Amino acid sequence: MLFDTHVHLNIDEFQEDLQATIDRAKEAGVEKMNVVGFDHETINKAMELIDTYDFMYASIGWHPVDAVDMTDRDLEWIEELSAHPKVVAIGETGLDYHWDKSPADVQKEAFRKQIALAKKVNLPLVIHDREAHQDIVDILKEENAAETGGIMHCFGGDLNIARQALDMDFHISFGGPVTFKNAQLPKDVAKEIPMDRLLVETDCPFLAPHPNRGKRNEPAYVKLVAEKIAELKEIPFEELAERTTGNAEKLFRIN
Repeated sequence: MLFDTHVHLNIDEFQEDLQATIDRAKEAGVEKMNVVGFDHETINKAMELIDTYDFMYASIGWHPVDAVDMTDRDLEWIEELSAHPKVVAIGETGLDYHWDKSPADVQKEAFRKQIALAKKVNLPLVIHDREAHQDIVDILKEENAAETGGIMHCFGGDLNIARQALDMDFHISFGGPVTFKNAQLPKDVAKEIPMDRLLVETDCPFLAPHPNRGKRNEPAYVKLVAEKIAELKEIPFEELAERTTGNAEKLFRIN
């Protein structure tokens, strides 16, 4: 009973074998998925998927890499779609300093606007953070994002950043990197995250966990992430799966 809280089944990599991918996820014990839309095309596809599959939910927002393309009309459109009962969060939004398509000031403005939108529609946030840890938590504090809470998705920061996020009622979600042999930081942080704030994800098709690193990621592999975190926390896998699924359902107001 697993909840993959961040999937991109709405992009081209899954166009040819979507149903087979879903079947493998079901066999691995994945009960629910959150499909994340981050631009026009992927948001439209996410909305299609949640209307097709009863176990899929959607988060919709505008990716920081593409912030330079976001208009006020796009924000209005996201707000309109957020009224759908299976849209459970706003995002992914945040900051990405790895790619240089959108200047930092443009990303920050788009990020602040989406925090305001999340507060307006009373939905949690899904935060994308790449090489921007302190700027992310500073903006979340300045914009009082504790009102909504949300998810620090595929968390890559240190324990200090995690604690600042936890203080604002955010959940910490781990993906494939927690399984990488040469990645000690996410393992150290995962051990310390309280059980009631912990989530698991794949971010598929990206960041496939060991031993599939370098291949296309898919929702079935969230079991490998959960198994690794259960091992780190020295608890049964079943307990980790049940708790993280319950956390996601509570955050997303499902059931």
